Amino acid sequence: MVFPTRLFLLRHGEVEERYHRVFGGRIDMDLSPRGHDQARALAGFLRRRPIDAIYASPMRRAQQTLAPLASHCPKPAIARPEFREVDFGDWTGLTWEQVHSRYQISAFDWLEQIERGPLRTLKPALRFAPGGAGLAAGYSRTCRTQRRHCLHGGVIRMMLSILLDLALPKMAAFEIDYASVSQVEHHERKTEANLINFAPWRDLREDRPVAANFRAGHG
Repeated sequence: MVFPTRLFLLRHGEVEERYHRVFGGRIDMDLSPRGHDQARALAGFLRRRPIDAIYASPMRRAQQTLAPLASHCPKPAIARPEFREVDFGDWTGLTWEQVHSRYQISAFDWLEQIERGPLRTLKPALRFAPGGAGLAAGYSRTCRTQRRHCLHGGVIRMMLSILLDLALPKMAAFEIDYASVSQVEHHERKTEANLINFAPWRDLREDRPVAANFRAGHG
């Protein structure tokens, strides 16, 4: 019997308040105090699950999110530079409103802009570096058993797009909250997403019912 490869895609915790509603991209920011609390809740949820390897973004917010889980992992996390957040080019450091004002583009359409590639007609040009090929290669090298990836919201959406063979702009329909877990299982002939955007710090509160599983597949 061939067992599926199970991937847990983890987003980092909440970042410093000054970077809220900002295209942070490659800015190497820290977690906020709330983000550290979210990371501890995430670690508590994941400690009950077996793990074979962890691959993570080397950026501080991802590494700080992993810190509470480190003592429960059989091996140190492997930092992969291709798992850094999307490089938003000239959008980096701008608020959503500033992007709309300067480029006449809705910030909500950023996934569609990445799908189109560099927009060289803008002055200055909007230069995205999504790293899609690197993500696909990283996935093909790590599909063996149970893996966890501590990543960024943009990267998780790209990975789901690759794994489920869905157009990248459609990933805007998936909310990927801070310190959330999305679970994908890769079988011999199909890939299933059976948990999307489960946030232990939010969904395991006593006054809130546990989020229902979401199942989508590509075969």
